[in-house]
Amino acid sequence: MNLAQPLPFTFNLATLPAETNRLRTEVRDFLAREIEAIPFEKRAQSWSGFDPAFSRKLGERGWLGLTWPKQYGGHERTALERYVVVEELLAAGAPVAAHWIADRQSGPLLLKFGTEDQRQRVLPGIARGETFFAIGMSEPDSGSDLASVRTRAVRTNEGWRVTGTKLWSSWAHKSHYMIAVFRTGEGAQRQAGLSQFLVDLSLPGIRIRPITDLTGHEHFNEVVFDDALLPEDALIGTEGDGWSQVTAELAYERSGPERFLSSMMLVRQIVEAAGPEPRERTAIAIGRMAARLHALRNLSISVATQLQRGENPALEASLVKDVGAIFEQEIPDIAHDLFGQEPSAASTEALLRVQHYLTQTAPSFSLRGGTREILRGIIARGLGLR
Repeated sequence: MNLAQPLPFTFNLATLPAETNRLRTEVRDFLAREIEAIPFEKRAQSWSGFDPAFSRKLGERGWLGLTWPKQYGGHERTALERYVVVEELLAAGAPVAAHWIADRQSGPLLLKFGTEDQRQRVLPGIARGETFFAIGMSEPDSGSDLASVRTRAVRTNEGWRVTGTKLWSSWAHKSHYMIAVFRTGEGAQRQAGLSQFLVDLSLPGIRIRPITDLTGHEHFNEVVFDDALLPEDALIGTEGDGWSQVTAELAYERSGPERFLSSMMLVRQIVEAAGPEPRERTAIAIGRMAARLHALRNLSISVATQLQRGENPALEASLVKDVGAIFEQEIPDIAHDLFGQEPSAASTEALLRVQHYLTQTAPSFSLRGGTREILRGIIARGLGLR
């Protein structure tokens, strides 16, 4: 790496436009009414909280498909307006999982690479908060090494025959569709021969098995394709271009405020427990958390502005995701160090109930969306170090 050369990252300080303030107030007023009765430990599930009725209410307010063309049910607003909506939902602990993947990445991917029929068929339902998507990337024995995909789609006279298994597909058992990457060919490099498909999860030959996590919840899934037949028009974009397409999709997945706000409910509980006159050690810890949040938010907003310009900030998104996951995972330890109390789901204190949930789930924050090792490999490659 030549230190005399500028770094390959593009992080320009951006300010949210003043006109987003009214939208922020609207969302806060809505959330104050809608989620007031939800316990804090439920809100701590952040973007893993599944509530189809809540997603439909967001669709009715015009807060899904916010940036999409009106012809597909969208509202033609800016990426920064969408950022404000998402930020408020996550900060409040709203149950957004039902629509989350579809609105965040599946819809934008179809807008960019999908056919007109695919867009017309599914995008309006996403914008209404009625059509839900899962992700079909990871596979058994592959970890985050997406290039090692083995699930194969073979073109036939009837369509595409698919055999293989996808793993860790969040909410697949409650979703209508999956955007999956399958191997359709071979090449000198492992990234060659991959293609993306729009998969109707109700088709014969597709079995979905929920996986129970440490907290007792079922949102991960194993999805088995047993000679499943997909129609010819299930292909998204160009056959063999799956690697470049999925890389563009990951920029949506890795850069948003969910990558540093997953532990926000515990941050709020720490501040409340500290009181108006915290001890010096507590005040310092809260100040450091606030400073890191501010820096991460600026990085994330910068990526949002690049996405709004139609760019592909995959490198910048990887950095935001890696640094954000480190911050999120440290919050339960900070709570324990400050107050010295063991977390408990049975506690009468909201702090300990929230801490209990996040202590169990925080280890997964550096797995979802790409492991730390994969992300740092991408960053190192961008820096010319590998």
